[in-house]
Amino acid sequence: MSQQQQGYSQPDWNNPPQYQPNYNDNNNNNYQQQQQQPYDQEAGHPNNDYGPPPPINYATKPSESGDTFEERFKVTKPKWNDLPFTFLFLLVLAGYVALAIITLRAYSLTHWFQGSGIYTDAKAFTLNTSTLILFVFVICVSVVLSFIYFALARIFTKFFIYFSFIMSIIMGLATAIYYLAVGYYSAGIVFLIFSVLQIMFFWSARSRIPFATLVLQIVIDATRAVPSIYIVSLLGAIVATAFSIFYAISIISAYVKFSPNPDNPGCNVTGGSCSNGKLIGSLIYMTFAGFYISEVIKNVIHVTISGVYGTWYYCYKSDQGMPRWPAFGSFKRAMTYSFGSISFGSLLISFVNFVRYLLEVIRSAQLQSGEGGIAALFITICLCCVDCFLGLIQWLITYFNHYAYTVVALYGKAYIPAAKDTWSIIRARGIDALINDCLIDKVLSLGVLLIAYVAALFAYLYLRYTDPPYNSDGGYYPIVIGFTMVIALQIGDIITVAIRAGTATFFVALARDPDVFRLSYPGLYDELLRAYPAVREKLGQAW
Repeated sequence: MSQQQQGYSQPDWNNPPQYQPNYNDNNNNNYQQQQQQPYDQEAGHPNNDYGPPPPINYATKPSESGDTFEERFKVTKPKWNDLPFTFLFLLVLAGYVALAIITLRAYSLTHWFQGSGIYTDAKAFTLNTSTLILFVFVICVSVVLSFIYFALARIFTKFFIYFSFIMSIIMGLATAIYYLAVGYYSAGIVFLIFSVLQIMFFWSARSRIPFATLVLQIVIDATRAVPSIYIVSLLGAIVATAFSIFYAISIISAYVKFSPNPDNPGCNVTGGSCSNGKLIGSLIYMTFAGFYISEVIKNVIHVTISGVYGTWYYCYKSDQGMPRWPAFGSFKRAMTYSFGSISFGSLLISFVNFVRYLLEVIRSAQLQSGEGGIAALFITICLCCVDCFLGLIQWLITYFNHYAYTVVALYGKAYIPAAKDTWSIIRARGIDALINDCLIDKVLSLGVLLIAYVAALFAYLYLRYTDPPYNSDGGYYPIVIGFTMVIALQIGDIITVAIRAGTATFFVALARDPDVFRLSYPGLYDELLRAYPAVREKLGQAW
């Protein structure tokens, strides 16, 4: 039987792929033997309605020799991709650290004025030690809830999606009702709108939950097979928590150093005088840097875990088995050749998130001021329209980042070629239909939002019942709650990135090499195609 008759793609000898395996080795013989087997409908295998089996794409299959991740997923000519963005990130990081050192020095030298606990700040007029304690509590609450949420996904996989929808709606409504009851109408209205939108989304998406549950089960099964995914997630959570604490301290210290009050002892500490301009400028820079650094941390974890999931997809049931230390090899590539690509993608999404955060702060401050009239209504409508547009841009960037990072992890491509390549193959295979109907990312976003709800409510209750002097007029509610939401959302995103990365890697690998999944997991492959009959033919086409 010829190679073409068996369903193999004939190689182009004028333009050979980066890797041409030995077609006579054991693993390829194994693929040939399985493809020659008859398809028996009664035995549960694909029948003739599924069309011909998809061709094996040797250009994307990992090497079948080698004991490490680098040897299996070998890059022919490795280079440091998108290097200017590596330098840009290091520049932003250096600027953030320098500014943090200046402000932390002012905080440490005026610690006597800021108080040493929750109720020992009678002289303080801005964010101080009491607020720092609040942020530490918020970080702890966010980390614990994120790990509980992750554990629920692993233990109760079948009910996890329903649980996420229902709890997010209940918590959103409860928070909105509480805010409205105590007279904090601006926050109450915002949370109420979010809750109504969630209810509408749940009702419209309920028919897609079984398919999302199937994909989630596949991803969770992979985490059980490769425990190093949990180790990477845990280490990433530790790094994210440490940075969140440092970020919280630096934000508090910026208020201490630059608040333009004649009684502020921080103004006398070397590092610049006090003014509203310097305070606002330092907060803007620190907030943007916080978004950027957190996004890079998250995406380093994403790329590392994508490499591990890719190893599971291609190697777990192969004759050669898994390579040694796949997580370490994937992490090493992420921190070297692919770090510029990670910094590039992170910069795009960080900038959009930062602008949306500024709009939210402006909108909350306007609602808090209680100003009315046509002008205020017009400004509110304009802010909402701009935010919706930015939300669309954010979704597009996140969509491309999500799947491009899998190609970056496995094949060492630069960011833009990886994004183009991923989009082309996903569209060609028809996997975009599966992605759009898979609710896992949306459900995880709801779960992270639920964690942020709890953190924001905790921050509000803390300010309300500790009643710090700087918030005597309620003016710091939107500021503190805004920073609380940022911290909680970043921590939740980082801890749940393991599931997101697994979902993205599965879809990209399925689009590139569906035959690997068909041969390794025929039962799951059949379930996937039964859920989406229109995708069957496209999965069988060469690309």
